[in-house]
Amino acid sequence: MPALIELTDVYKIYGEGLEREVRALDGVSLSVGGGEYVAIIGPSGSGKSTLMNILGLLDIPTYGYYRLDGELVSELPDRRLARVRNRQIGFVFQGFNLLGGMTALENVELPLIYQGIRASKRVRMASAALERVGLGGRMHHKPSEMSGGQQQRVAIARAIATSPNIIMADEPTGNLDSRTGAHVIEILRGLHAEGTTILLITHDEGIARVAQRRVHINDGRITEDTGRAGAAESGVGA
Repeated sequence: MPALIELTDVYKIYGEGLEREVRALDGVSLSVGGGEYVAIIGPSGSGKSTLMNILGLLDIPTYGYYRLDGELVSELPDRRLARVRNRQIGFVFQGFNLLGGMTALENVELPLIYQGIRASKRVRMASAALERVGLGGRMHHKPSEMSGGQQQRVAIARAIATSPNIIMADEPTGNLDSRTGAHVIEILRGLHAEGTTILLITHDEGIARVAQRRVHINDGRITEDTGRAGAAESGVGA
């Protein structure tokens, strides 16, 4: 069975050919199977955010190939990329990225609107997602009326409302205290147990230990890939 996510010799180069050329990704190859829980670990400037942006179809590589569920997405037009991204991937960001003028329910409805789902069904799906993260009683509160942990749970509800098969979480506990962060990680663990593929981007080795597999990146290259059979040889870009 082909990998769900497959990067082949991917480069992301800024200022190519110039004296100050920056290789944010420098020949990265990575394969992720459906249902895996993978932590991508690296310090600031290592290339992990660039890698997530490419994996999440928010950016395109300078060179190389990206296949998502067997489809060569690195060559798709923008409109098609947006459609694939909205249906297959849910995002959870460190900064929550909620709209302050909207209630929790309205924030969670947004990706469903982009999919063209009718209003009555949207409300049911968004409500179910909020119930799932324990916020059934806060649906009509705005972000300013919630704690940081509650806002992050709204963000998770928004990510899962469309039932994507991949969740990408970029430093999801970075703005939270340790207890609240542990709750967020537990929600991600539960989603993984139900079969969702989780990609967790973090600089924190302690957080990364919750994942089955840990991919270390530095200077735009994967330097270590541990946690699955044969991982020591696979996925290392050079």
